[in-house]
Amino acid sequence: MHDVNRPLIAVFVCASVATLVGQNVKIDFDKDQVGKAPAGWTATQTGTGAATWTVIQDTTAPSGPNVLKQSGVATYPVCLRDDSSVKDGFVEVKFKPLSGKEDQAGGIVWRAKDANNYYIARANALEGNVTIYHTINGRRVEKKRTSMKVASNEWHNLRVDFQGGHFTVTFDGKKAFDWDDDTFKDAGKVGVWTKADSVTLFDDFSYGTK
Repeated sequence: MHDVNRPLIAVFVCASVATLVGQNVKIDFDKDQVGKAPAGWTATQTGTGAATWTVIQDTTAPSGPNVLKQSGVATYPVCLRDDSSVKDGFVEVKFKPLSGKEDQAGGIVWRAKDANNYYIARANALEGNVTIYHTINGRRVEKKRTSMKVASNEWHNLRVDFQGGHFTVTFDGKKAFDWDDDTFKDAGKVGVWTKADSVTLFDDFSYGTK
């Protein structure tokens, strides 16, 4: 009886793994508790300061009632999805920059090893541009940027498609630029990001594999 069951167990495990291929995940924060960090995320930061990640209700949300808000001040606030592991795929989010004297930024992170090592693309309303970086051991290095209108107090869409060492950044449905790099080759976590004193809302976070 033991030998007969063994192949059946093997088939079941393989089938479970196969369902993860090409899977897309969308998170709207609507089931998370208001006033707390979202469940299943690591709400943290790169560098110094005190990031504050909380779920709030917002009447302007693309898919209400809840959004994720970053309202603290830190070098680079980062919030990573715990169960994500994507090598080749995409990450996308809607974000709304509310305020900030130093920065009004919203960004997305991919292939993150931890809060100090990841790729990041961001749009900044004060600077009027979209930029891509890599962060290695907590040090962020700019790699490419383009000027684009990023309005404050409006919802925008930011997306990155990544395959091997090739990345395509899209902002509000328009291609910003391509970039090639091989710093982080392995699968990693995805998440959202801001900078300095940016107060930013996030909604409809999605990611998937290719």
